[in-house]
Amino acid sequence: MLPLKALITGAGGQVGRALLKSTPSHVEVSAVTRAQLDIRDANAVGRMVEAVHPHILINAAAYTAVDKAESEPDVAAQINSLAPCYLAEAALRAPGCRVIHISTDYVFDGRSATPYKTGDAPNPLNVYGRTKLEGERGVLAALGARAVVLRTAWVYAAQGRNFLLTMLRLMRERGLVRVVADQRGSPTTAASVARAIWRMVDLPQVQGVLHWTDQGVASWCEFAHAIAEDATAAGLLPHPIEVIPITTADYPTPAHRPVNSVLDTGETAATLTLSLQYPLTRIAIRDILIADCDMQLGGKLRYLREVEGTLRGLNRELTQLEVVRLIKKELGKSISQSYLSQIESGTRPH
Repeated sequence: MLPLKALITGAGGQVGRALLKSTPSHVEVSAVTRAQLDIRDANAVGRMVEAVHPHILINAAAYTAVDKAESEPDVAAQINSLAPCYLAEAALRAPGCRVIHISTDYVFDGRSATPYKTGDAPNPLNVYGRTKLEGERGVLAALGARAVVLRTAWVYAAQGRNFLLTMLRLMRERGLVRVVADQRGSPTTAASVARAIWRMVDLPQVQGVLHWTDQGVASWCEFAHAIAEDATAAGLLPHPIEVIPITTADYPTPAHRPVNSVLDTGETAATLTLSLQYPLTRIAIRDILIADCDMQLGGKLRYLREVEGTLRGLNRELTQLEVVRLIKKELGKSISQSYLSQIESGTRPH
């Protein structure tokens, strides 16, 4: 059986990296970062698709600086509105090629009292949401049944730019943080989004607009509370952090944001026959610690993940002390004692 060929754009981003880490064995991936392919260049996009001959094109590239987009709407439109159309048009010329295009909860205005369904009318409040909606519509119009638009929300990972890493940095610098408490959504790991996408790849009948997030609903402030508690317990912060709730009015930003951007994922979960992932737990924070150690040690901590999987099955927490002991046992003198001391004391810089 010949492998399924996938072309991933935005491979350097959170979801792009998660896709590469979880690529199924039957999929042959060609992945390009922003530096390797400027998706704003229609000719370059066409040449790339023609060279790869993909069965599936996954667009994980996007302009995601929500506030900055207000001052440079043309740049945001080039990446979020026009470039997806170039990708779709190139895919249309590749026989049978499907496109999975990642979009956002910010296509909605947040006025709904209930989670947004895929058929609810979009009404973005900001440039970012508007340009993402235009990209959605362009892809769907160009490809019809060969297109999937996957909306997700509040994505975070161990790398990249996201709320979790920003909070960790601010908590280390300031000792307390003030966080908006009247905007609600569903924090979602990039790994969860990748899991859903690879499932879609294996289901050629899936088309149209889908919603996918992790379980649970939280305000930004509640998310920050979870980060502070879990990071302190994991040893990523030297002491407890005070998280002070504020209102949106207390923290004005260039871009207006929806008060409620919770997505209804029930239909997608049923279509993909996937269970939704865990809500806010210590697992994601702990993964950041292990990812940091792994990068420092050249990927030698594979067995730690196996141990962690076993502990999850037993409903156990992998404590900070256990992590350090496992590192010492596995790596011995190949890791510096000063680095271990930093991990143990929670002072390891990120």
